[in-house]
Amino acid sequence: MSSASANSASGIPTIDLRPWLSGDAEARARTARTVDEALRSAGFLLVTGHGVDPALRAAIRASARGFFRLPERAKRPYAVKVGGRGWLGPGAEANSYAEGTAAPPDLKESLSFAADEPTGDAAVDAEWFAANTWPEETPELRALVTMYLREMRTLSDRLLGLLGVALGEPEDFFTRHTGHPTWGFNINWYPGRDTVGEPEPGQFRIGPHTDFGTVTVLDREAGRGGLQVFTDEEGWQDAPFDPEAFTVNIGDLMARWTDGRWQSGRHRVLPPPSDLPAEELMSLVYFYECDPGTDVRGVDSHVYLRGQLDAITAD
Repeated sequence: MSSASANSASGIPTIDLRPWLSGDAEARARTARTVDEALRSAGFLLVTGHGVDPALRAAIRASARGFFRLPERAKRPYAVKVGGRGWLGPGAEANSYAEGTAAPPDLKESLSFAADEPTGDAAVDAEWFAANTWPEETPELRALVTMYLREMRTLSDRLLGLLGVALGEPEDFFTRHTGHPTWGFNINWYPGRDTVGEPEPGQFRIGPHTDFGTVTVLDREAGRGGLQVFTDEEGWQDAPFDPEAFTVNIGDLMARWTDGRWQSGRHRVLPPPSDLPAEELMSLVYFYECDPGTDVRGVDSHVYLRGQLDAITAD
């Protein structure tokens, strides 16, 4: 069984995790080599063989859609700023700010969740492990998201094990720093122009940026106003799509951890298309980080993360 296939348009390979998880030494080495090559260029992978039920993802979307379609007055009590736990409404976030680019806010809404299991350190818990907020209007969402987050934690640690070997290090090179990690989970809703109106010049569903942590695991939908990735060789290109696969990219902390061997995957989400004004997409985005206070090549991981979260908060 082949562990990887290349997408010729983007250079982003599809990694089948089953050979890696099989324990076969040759298959594991082949997979690790492919991952290393891919992360030196675009910083992205498609990952199959992960075992996460597509029905669970569909159920989360259906429940979240019910929340997002509520009138604004019903969603307002859940409103938070970036880094909080609740609803990020229109105009709350501008990801291009992280690159120092002045641009209009992102054309999206989000339900945002984060790590909530206390460590016992009061100061750390107050900043990074607060309780999540669950909308009363969609009571089924909590159980669905909780199940999904359990799957994401397991998958992310498996990916970090693979990345450790791909880097030429022991398999626990990264996971030794994920004993009690922080993570974030956003359900991003990208409504159409029939909802948000005409985009302003330079306005995107999500502006150009790189993610901040170690790995991001994205479950996305295909669309005209969808994900694009950037490489030095090809510029902006539509990201490859496989409904069975997760789109995985590395963030700034991982790039720093590898001394720049791997690139943090730069990406954006296009504005809703003018010829499909009702196009609506939803993404499930899991941002995996590491234990608070982890030293990443001389930088405190969570001082960096807090600074980046603050940077993308729109005024």
